[in-house]
Amino acid sequence: MMIIMRESATDNDIDHLIEKVKEVGVDVHVSKGAFATVIGLVGDTIKARDLPLATFPGVERVVPILKPFKLVGREFHPSDSIVDVRGVKVGGNNFTVMAGPCSVESRDVYLDIAKFVAKTGAQILRGGAFKPRSSPYSFQGLGEEGLKIMAEARDVTGLPIVTEVMDARDVDLVVEYADILQIGARNMQNFTLLKYVGQANKPVMIKRGLSSTIEEFLMAAEYVVSGGNNDVILCERGIRTFETYTRNTLDLSCVPIVKKLSHLPIIVDPSHGVGRWDIVEPMSIASVAVGAHGLMIEVHPNPEEALSDGYESLKYDNFETLMKNVKQAVRVFGKGM
Repeated sequence: MMIIMRESATDNDIDHLIEKVKEVGVDVHVSKGAFATVIGLVGDTIKARDLPLATFPGVERVVPILKPFKLVGREFHPSDSIVDVRGVKVGGNNFTVMAGPCSVESRDVYLDIAKFVAKTGAQILRGGAFKPRSSPYSFQGLGEEGLKIMAEARDVTGLPIVTEVMDARDVDLVVEYADILQIGARNMQNFTLLKYVGQANKPVMIKRGLSSTIEEFLMAAEYVVSGGNNDVILCERGIRTFETYTRNTLDLSCVPIVKKLSHLPIIVDPSHGVGRWDIVEPMSIASVAVGAHGLMIEVHPNPEEALSDGYESLKYDNFETLMKNVKQAVRVFGKGM
């Protein structure tokens, strides 16, 4: 349920309504816009059905929300949300590129990659300190040492860093270092983890699950926002289908659908989406065309020596070409970069 206040509503009107709603055991989420305040009722809203909400001072109208996702939906928050990551704006009319290796392998290699992608125009550094792998014998990441290397790269380049947190027990540790907490595809429905990052004072990026629907994707974001963290970025990274020529099937239709349903920014990870370096660039251009707010690209100087996902990582010269063409596409479609 959503309560839209009149433009003339006073702070006392708003506070009075919130107080009465909370008295019956219903939580509220307040969104203040330029012309009106919207109050979303969260949880078991049936408890508030006996309140004459439409007659409260300052109330313009009461609107039921039928979709299961409330706080991340357009009904509650009609305008686009923009997530500020240490001065880098994600969402709205901004186009943001996150780039770096799949894994932080060593200090020297990571710093070299960080300096290159920064010079080439990336605005955020990516890298995995903790790596979820299909095989228990594969490289699992450097852990806290990897986080320290990423923090050093941020100091050297000035770029914010995004890295994955895999376990609720690691949230506090990763928060110490990261600027964006990434929820990986395999953890999209790890509801305990989502609740923990919902309480963190850091932006969260949620990758779409391997076989999840768009509604499930948005409900994962709802977990985080309902916990009090409004700074959420969505990431389409492909879904598992019967196709074998690509690692996943990159569902670019997800982008305009999510933008219609939700106010949250959505970026695309074509590297994981296709799993082939040779088609990352065309899928990146296509992501711009369908309205994505940014990209997440894997870059490595020697992909054949990478400890993870080398087959989908771009070499330096290929990333440089991609950035040149993406910037042209961004200008064509009227965004800023």
